[in-house]
Amino acid sequence: MNKKHIITISGKLGSGKSSTAKIVANTLSYEHFSTGVFMRVMAEKRGISLEELSKMAENDPSIDFEIDNYCRSLGERENIVVDSRLGFHFIPESFKVFLELDPEVASKRILEDKKNNPNRHTEANGSFDTPEKIKEKIILRLESERKRYKELYGIEDQTDHKHFDLVIDTKDTPLEEVAGIVINKYKEWLIK
Repeated sequence: MNKKHIITISGKLGSGKSSTAKIVANTLSYEHFSTGVFMRVMAEKRGISLEELSKMAENDPSIDFEIDNYCRSLGERENIVVDSRLGFHFIPESFKVFLELDPEVASKRILEDKKNNPNRHTEANGSFDTPEKIKEKIILRLESERKRYKELYGIEDQTDHKHFDLVIDTKDTPLEEVAGIVINKYKEWLIK
């Protein structure tokens, strides 16, 4: 397989996918793209929350196909960083990174982030106000995605580490350090 100058970053909710992708892209002078942002725009156009869009997608495959076609189209580019749940699948010639995080820790991070990130408010439709509720939403969203991805693409588990070139648990690793690890391993991968 030909390697492309593309890094795809996937991971659990709250693991720092978008923040890591932005730092990596900025450091490498690459462009940054996010299917999460693309989904939020889709939800806003429909006047619904991200959670509602995910639920709709369970019965309307056109939603996932629109997101996935966007992701596939990014694979035609070079010098980009993509944060996307299925970037590893749609851009297989990329350097594939997965950021791991326990849902307990993720729920606390998301609650803290909610204070500074207005997207967290609309995403939750007002129900992201305790770590327990957030953890429940994380689990429900993961189950929803797992079900859809299995039905649509035959992917048993999009969080299975076997799909990735690099896995980092972000629980105790600062964001800048995570980004540094990604960049160093990516550079090694390119010359292998």
